Amino acid sequence: MFISPAYAQAAGGADGGFATLLPLVLIFVVFYFLLIRPQQKRAKQHREMLGAVRRGDKVVTGGGIMGTVTKVVNDDELAVEIAEGIKIRVQRSLLASVQSKSQPASGDAAPAPANDAGGGPLGMLGKLLGGGKK
Repeated sequence: MFISPAYAQAAGGADGGFATLLPLVLIFVVFYFLLIRPQQKRAKQHREMLGAVRRGDKVVTGGGIMGTVTKVVNDDELAVEIAEGIKIRVQRSLLASVQSKSQPASGDAAPAPANDAGGGPLGMLGKLLGGGKK
């Protein structure tokens, strides 16, 4: 007698479907640009670095062992000298980084040092510190 019947209220309407999916789509877009895309770029750079490893490069393995590449055995393996006379075989895919690249021999002329002020334009820091004055 005193209790009135309770009716369920209608949830949303016809336009409620798009409004509920919009936050999910925005979250996916943010994840793509902040997480997925940068990792794909980093993986591509790592693959290019591994493909460019050659004899004479100083490398660091995934386990932290540093050494010099003495021989490229095949597409998957490298021979790395970690100490004088001690060589190990390492899988190319397990290299963490290449510390210094060996330069190919391109003539007898030695490259000029980067901080050489002889004849070339000075950088901004060199000009500020008076590197061009004699």
